[in-house]
Amino acid sequence: METEGERRRERLSSRNPLTGDEVGDFPIMGPEEVRGLVDTARAAQAEWSRRSLEERAAALDRVRRLTAERSEEIARVIRAETGKVLGEALFETVVACDYLDYLTRTAPKALLARRAGTGWLSHRRARVVYDPFGVVGAITPWNYPFTISMSSVGTPVAAGNAVVLKPSEYTPATGQLVIELFAEGTGMENLVVLATGDGGTGEALIEAGVDKIAFTGSAETGKKVMAKAAGSLTPVVLELGGKDAMIVCEDADIERAARGAVWGAFYGCGQVCMSVERAYVADGVYNQFVEAVVAEARRVRTSDEPEAMVGSLIAPFQLEKVESQVRDAQTRGARVLLGGRPIKGPGHFYEPTVVVDVDHGMDLMREETFGPVLPIMRVRDEKEAVQLANDSPFGLDASIWTRDPARARRIAGQLRVGSVVVNDHLINYTIPDLPFGGVGHSGFGRVHGLEGLREFVRPKAWVEDRLALKREPYWFEEGSSGEGLVRSLLKFRHGQGTLRRVGAALGMLRGMKR
Repeated sequence: METEGERRRERLSSRNPLTGDEVGDFPIMGPEEVRGLVDTARAAQAEWSRRSLEERAAALDRVRRLTAERSEEIARVIRAETGKVLGEALFETVVACDYLDYLTRTAPKALLARRAGTGWLSHRRARVVYDPFGVVGAITPWNYPFTISMSSVGTPVAAGNAVVLKPSEYTPATGQLVIELFAEGTGMENLVVLATGDGGTGEALIEAGVDKIAFTGSAETGKKVMAKAAGSLTPVVLELGGKDAMIVCEDADIERAARGAVWGAFYGCGQVCMSVERAYVADGVYNQFVEAVVAEARRVRTSDEPEAMVGSLIAPFQLEKVESQVRDAQTRGARVLLGGRPIKGPGHFYEPTVVVDVDHGMDLMREETFGPVLPIMRVRDEKEAVQLANDSPFGLDASIWTRDPARARRIAGQLRVGSVVVNDHLINYTIPDLPFGGVGHSGFGRVHGLEGLREFVRPKAWVEDRLALKREPYWFEEGSSGEGLVRSLLKFRHGQGTLRRVGAALGMLRGMKR
């Protein structure tokens, strides 16, 4: 007989990190259930892919309008599952709406078949068409459970795919909202379906016969996803973590840079893959910058109150990770100028923390922190700053703070990252037309922009007749290896002088008439 403990393991309880209250109860789906979802989505995709690009765009626009109408409800669910402050939760709906609007306007043009040149085969027509993959498995994280899920679903749907969405085990209720919005907006219940559960459910999704996997999460889990997908040669897009560097030059506006550093490091409680996790500051302005950062960081309110700027960490494991990295840094000689402690009471709050005297031997400067901690390191000049910024397995985002545009471009060109922002941070993700993604342990492939949209189509080359010839000059001909044609081609395409080209062209035409 099944025990109560065994029954409980079949269910997933989503809980509020601030109160511990249950937000929702969901099944932990196994391989058989997940395969059924993929089959269901595949049947819906066959119908969806027959709709025109304009029809798909109109459906996405309905999803956008529904998202805006339900934004307050969506924000409350996000806050309940993640412990975010309400303003940040509500902003997730803004970013999602902006991106859906971009897809609505862009996809019908970007995914149109395009003509291709045919070179010397002028009697042919060629074009490239963009076919959807089929069913995409989207595995999304807990830190931005609505924004990232809407992007991970909306992009492949715009391209003609169906999606099986597997949200984080911490945010299944937010994932359920995404499913509802797409069902109502597209008028198809099974075009986007929900697979709830833990890591085993995600593994089952990779093995369930999907045509592509879009994974957003940590580098360690991304490696496992890639290894599992390799067994079936399923293509993947991996948007992984970051250890993003901020470079402050001697000519920077220090007051602005300090305020930007505090916002970039502590927004979202530092649980943003693009958070400022390392600051490299030129020696000449280092003391002034540190003083300004500490003063600015003292203003940051962290609580579950309405006036708070920063909310809770997601769960005890994340709080333990932040504490461990700060302790490690202190044992290696770092000094905590502000914060450095959990906040007592309900939730998983950690004080906004500023750390100095850091180096690359510390976990705090090497591993992703994902918490409200800003380590600041003194450097001699921009050359050393670039060297240290690139001394990381991660390469997602970076920011450069300077009054000199030429200097900013020079430094940007040397950074091994997917995105660079000058005199700001984080905001590149909110610009829908920009591709987003990284290098190294930050993953590969892109989301957003034309590059992200075309991640979810297979380009198909198509060649057609323009002239109905009896035979082609390059087909087999008895008594010849074709060297005459090849020589004519070389003269016509790559020889010198007009007469040579004309003579070679006549030779080719004679061969085509035979």
